[in-house]
Amino acid sequence: MKITVSKADLANGINIVSKAVSNKTTMPILECILLEAGAEGIRLLGNDMELGIETVIPGRIDQKGLIAVDTNIFSSIIRKFPDGDVDISTENESVEIKSGKINFNIPGRDGREFPRLPDIDRIDGINVSEFTLRDIITKTIFSISDNDSNKMMTGELMEVEDGNLRLVSLDGHRISIRRVELNGSYNNHRVIVPGKTLSDVSKILGDDTDKQVSIFFTDKHVLFEFDSTTVVSRLIDGEYFRIDQMISSDYETKITVNRKEILDCIDRATLLVKEGDKKPIIMLISDGVIEIKINTTLGRMDEMIAASKSGRDMTIGFNPRFLLDAFRAIDDEEIDIYFVNPKAPCFIRDAAETYNYVVLPVNFTTID
Repeated sequence: MKITVSKADLANGINIVSKAVSNKTTMPILECILLEAGAEGIRLLGNDMELGIETVIPGRIDQKGLIAVDTNIFSSIIRKFPDGDVDISTENESVEIKSGKINFNIPGRDGREFPRLPDIDRIDGINVSEFTLRDIITKTIFSISDNDSNKMMTGELMEVEDGNLRLVSLDGHRISIRRVELNGSYNNHRVIVPGKTLSDVSKILGDDTDKQVSIFFTDKHVLFEFDSTTVVSRLIDGEYFRIDQMISSDYETKITVNRKEILDCIDRATLLVKEGDKKPIIMLISDGVIEIKINTTLGRMDEMIAASKSGRDMTIGFNPRFLLDAFRAIDDEEIDIYFVNPKAPCFIRDAAETYNYVVLPVNFTTID
């Protein structure tokens, strides 16, 4: 193989596919990325057998071929090169990497041993803009669990139904739901996508409203295709939680409040929370005002913010981080928050239910 590519294009390609490179494996080939020069261009591939990412970068091909190279050493070399063209050539399993007067020679592995992406028919899928997909991922991904003891909670429900795409995540303390309307008519789908996959996809995606992502589904895999990149991931097997049964339309108290004001207030309250401390904030809801209090070993805070209220007065406590995550994921200037009782979840949702954030309260000791 003999190719010439720009450092910028190569570094970007490595950054994309390295998200699918395994850090914990008994198969050394999975610690590599595949570099292939062929009829379809210069292709990079990472594959940890659960997630595979492939991207094509521009460049000149003088001789076709393929080689697997250790991801860490290869990416480190390219990152340290000056801007400009990079020449890469192989002889047997030796890889020469040149840039100007700099010349590296590293061992590679037989590219024919590298696992390829599974062959997935691009038949039954949907299209959504890059901006929209990235937006609904980033506004739900924070609610997945990092505890592998419940595999379902480490992924998100991706549901296509009645021309809508819905993402749902939960971690046992909160639920995040985002729904967007799709352009076109599609078959219904209900799959559980690993959170890592969605997080990686969101980091690769741009924010262009005109560029489309095609998403295809099988019983075992989901495929994302956009620009020159393909992402294939195994799905989490099983039946997701019955989310709609957890969402109540009943409430005893409803408040409407300026999103930025309550966000800034709770953010200030967290100045008194140590790392790992589970001290709650306490909300005292009455006519026209919410009083927000916190009391920790670092001090006390008490702040009043204006709010319109319907229903009865209420005092309720929350983990401040869970509320902050939800408020930061909402773009509306005014938000509606619904309360059932001090021991039941609150619901933060808009009238059209394009978003719905559910947060469980916590027990607290009353602050005088």
